[in-house]
Amino acid sequence: MRFLHSMVRVKNLESSLHFYCELLGLREVRRMEHEGGRFTLVFLAAPDDGEGFLELTYNWDSEEDYGNARNFGHLAYEVDNIYEFCARLQAAGVTINRPPRDGRMAFVQSPDHISIEFLQRGEPLPVAEPWVSMANVGTW
Repeated sequence: MRFLHSMVRVKNLESSLHFYCELLGLREVRRMEHEGGRFTLVFLAAPDDGEGFLELTYNWDSEEDYGNARNFGHLAYEVDNIYEFCARLQAAGVTINRPPRDGRMAFVQSPDHISIEFLQRGEPLPVAEPWVSMANVGTW
């Protein structure tokens, strides 16, 4: 058995692609437009990942409220430097819901309220400001 992909529904494909590709650094590896079914599938991969994919599903005419997506759980990605990564996201206007106070783990939410966990590659970084003093914000 091998992992293929995880799928999340998105309300605005362009804002989701900006978040996942421009801010998080994922790359689009395949796109499928389905005129008959009125939906688009976009498959994304992390820079160091060649096997598992994140599938964004955009239903063209949907008015469905996907809720806050907490029943999904979360996506998780490993990063080289969690402090630098979170600082870059924060500078781009992304709320760090669970700051990396421990030098190891942080959470943010996508534009569609999907929780995303970032884990420090290898050993945790030394505890540092401003992260150690930051409180949680919202849900994660």
